[in-house]
Amino acid sequence: MNSVTPDQTAAPEVRHTPVSVAIAAFKQLRPKQWAKNVFLLAAIVFSRKFLELDAVINVAVGIFSFSMLASSGYILNDYLDRKADQKHPKKKFRPIASGALPIPVAWGLMAFCLVAGFASAYSLNLPFLGIATVYLLTTQSYSYYFKHKVILDVMFLASGFVWRAVAGALAIGVGVSPWLFLCTAFVALFLGFNKRRAELLRLGAKGGTRKNLEEYSAGMLEQFQAIVTGCTVLCYSLYTVQGPTPWLTLTIPFVLYGIFRYIYLVESKGEGDAPDETLLQDWPILLPVALHGLTAVFVLLAFDMGWLPELM
Repeated sequence: MNSVTPDQTAAPEVRHTPVSVAIAAFKQLRPKQWAKNVFLLAAIVFSRKFLELDAVINVAVGIFSFSMLASSGYILNDYLDRKADQKHPKKKFRPIASGALPIPVAWGLMAFCLVAGFASAYSLNLPFLGIATVYLLTTQSYSYYFKHKVILDVMFLASGFVWRAVAGALAIGVGVSPWLFLCTAFVALFLGFNKRRAELLRLGAKGGTRKNLEEYSAGMLEQFQAIVTGCTVLCYSLYTVQGPTPWLTLTIPFVLYGIFRYIYLVESKGEGDAPDETLLQDWPILLPVALHGLTAVFVLLAFDMGWLPELM
């Protein structure tokens, strides 16, 4: 019988070409995650500056900045977790873990993302640079410490969305509305606790890679869901009444349907453990999101033009 040497059983070496490395580098940036930066658009819509070219350009630069900073964090995390990822059935295909992206190229890519992210943030204004720095520190502190702490894991995860919304306001030089802050915070908490519930339903308390999942229970997460869902609907409803015009109440049905649909997907379809994928792949959610945006823009434009009668 022929003996088998260790080299014969090892996985074949990945062949690198300029094209394959470029593709791996793009995948490593995780462009799907950039969709979360849509929260930077909230301020420009509700401040009614979406027709001002300078404001639109500034928000676009802000989105680019946050995308680059987020990607730099993904690169660092994947580098540090590469050994563990190589043993995971899905994460082993990540560019760094699989070897498709050479380590020196990954470091260079991370440096580029950091420079591009901070340079574009600085080009806007110092307050935006400050909040971008806070965002990066928050995401990294979550990755290395707070994601293992029950309740705080979701709160820190949600704070990243709050910083995005605040950054959107700073990018165009408008005040940060407390309604913007509250609505964003509760929406993010809603997504975060539903993410944990989806993980619990799909994997069980001990079936996943998240250590603190054992500290959650279905009953506990149901209570958290009820609290943040009620607060989300209440805060947004109060904003539509007390904001620029009460005609914004026309957008409430879209918000309600989106929330109910998301809960349905978590409870009945076992989705929600990857919120970005759930939101981007489910057209019954995408449609009301689009209609909400169009309705809000139309109402605010019509209000500015004096086309809408006063509501008492």
